Amino acid sequence: MSTGTLRVEVYVAREALPLAEAVVEVYRENEWQTGTPIARLITDSSGQTEAITLEAPDADLSQSPHDGVIPYSTYDILVQQSGYQTQLILGVQIFAGVEALQQIEIAPVQGRQPEVAISEIPIHNLAGPPQPNLTDYSTGRVLARVVIPQYITVHLGRPSNTSASNVTVSFRNYIKNVASSEIYPTWPENALRANIYCQISLTLNRVFTEWYRSRGYNFDITNSTSYDQAFVNNRDIFTNISKIVDEIFDTYIQKSNFTEPFYAEYCDGRQVTCPGLKQWGTVTLANQGYTPFGILQYYYGYNISLVQATQISGVPQSYPGSPLRFGSVGSAVRVMQQQLNRIRRNYPAIPQLTVDGQFGSDTERAVRTFQKIFNLTQDGIVGKSTWYKISYIYVAVTKLAELSSEGSFLTPAAGEYPGYPLRIGSTGESVEQLQVWLRAAGRFYESIPVISAVDGIFGTATENAVKAFQNTFDLTSDGIVGPMTWRQLKSVYGNLENDINAGASGPPVYPGVALRVGSRGENVRIMQNYLNSIGRVYTSIPTLVADGIYGNATAGAVRTFQRLFGLDTDGIIGRITWNRIVTVYNSL
Repeated sequence: MSTGTLRVEVYVAREALPLAEAVVEVYRENEWQTGTPIARLITDSSGQTEAITLEAPDADLSQSPHDGVIPYSTYDILVQQSGYQTQLILGVQIFAGVEALQQIEIAPVQGRQPEVAISEIPIHNLAGPPQPNLTDYSTGRVLARVVIPQYITVHLGRPSNTSASNVTVSFRNYIKNVASSEIYPTWPENALRANIYCQISLTLNRVFTEWYRSRGYNFDITNSTSYDQAFVNNRDIFTNISKIVDEIFDTYIQKSNFTEPFYAEYCDGRQVTCPGLKQWGTVTLANQGYTPFGILQYYYGYNISLVQATQISGVPQSYPGSPLRFGSVGSAVRVMQQQLNRIRRNYPAIPQLTVDGQFGSDTERAVRTFQKIFNLTQDGIVGKSTWYKISYIYVAVTKLAELSSEGSFLTPAAGEYPGYPLRIGSTGESVEQLQVWLRAAGRFYESIPVISAVDGIFGTATENAVKAFQNTFDLTSDGIVGPMTWRQLKSVYGNLENDINAGASGPPVYPGVALRVGSRGENVRIMQNYLNSIGRVYTSIPTLVADGIYGNATAGAVRTFQRLFGLDTDGIIGRITWNRIVTVYNSL
């Protein structure tokens, strides 16, 4: 026996919210009820488990057809987390020498825990019984231009099966699922790429022609191989396939003199024959040295080309056209830094960045961390695949997968719940806001300890203060700040705010949320007055109108101050800049 590897990712709301501390148990097939798990894993802050090694048949068995031979091993996965529905995935497929990635989206529950949600992965398309030919339904109403959709809705059955359910997944995850269901990940890379081009092209043909939508259906494609291509809801995908899809997801086949993506018919070429691409045949051609495009021409003729779509739905800003790397500067770098900072609030392993449009070592480190989390090549370079993955995750976390919307802001308004629980290890502006509220509550309630630092790091002192606050206000005392604890803290602080302001003495405390262009209120006015006072000594700092409105003039004065005192010149008053302004003001 050989071995393959398995990693599990657990999240909520289409990758917007990674679920930490979920318990993942891996069992041999059919032993999850009676046997002992092979491994018991815990997800980290990015919702991921460590990779584990599992037995699998030799890779040679998947390089050519073998009757009655299954060239992979199967395992069962049980995922549990308090407050969420338990998930059981049966038949996870492990190939020799390949990393399998099982992504599991679980839903929060209230009250009584529902029954375990069970998903069963059927036998792989190439190892199962013969599949019917694709039916060439390649014409229909045509859209104005080819657009890569952000999401695609899949009907889990034949079009006429009204009892079958629909699932909506991102376009790239759909293609990764189809490729993992239709072909073996152990095949030569050129064979994999040729097949994936076909799968992308066929899918985009369905979307472009609105084949199902124009006929009154509420989905884009089916998972019936009689009509479309295989898709298995909740199946594991394979990391090498995932990386290829991230690289070429916006490229499709086009026939000469046609505008629509080519309906790239294909079959396995062994149990079923067709006039298009033969899946097993691509392995032979790849081993003979054919390129992916050469394989496509072999089956579809020489009047085809590979075309890149010019529009990708849901992307805030298109790829700048060339990779961003160490030393790059400009607006594209700034956009990428802003998006990574927002993603960081949900994926705290990504380091905080100064948004300055300069691609330095800190930005490179943040990019590598992002690439590691999302299974991309960890080279620290923002090429097309990394750029669009950042864009996709940014859209997911800002919209929270349509569960709630933050609009187009890159940072939350003061006092907004961040969208995920805060706990030991959490960092960032939301933790700073929490600490400000806790510190204020501690001054008025003896049962709540006064925390000494507002540093944006959720440590033991913050956890103890949270537990004391929860006890004081009859909340579950778990030291975790979920929506209920957050709302109660905000409410208590609002009731105390007048008393806090009336009794304030000494230097003002950082409010917990950075001030920047667009911010308004008393905290902005305080900073404007402090900068004006400092400017009487450091005359290069321009005089401001202390109107409580953070405009370009205020940002300019802040940049001048930051430059004078050796800070990052981003024009934003975060905790470090706030404290330095207060220190300089007091010293003068």
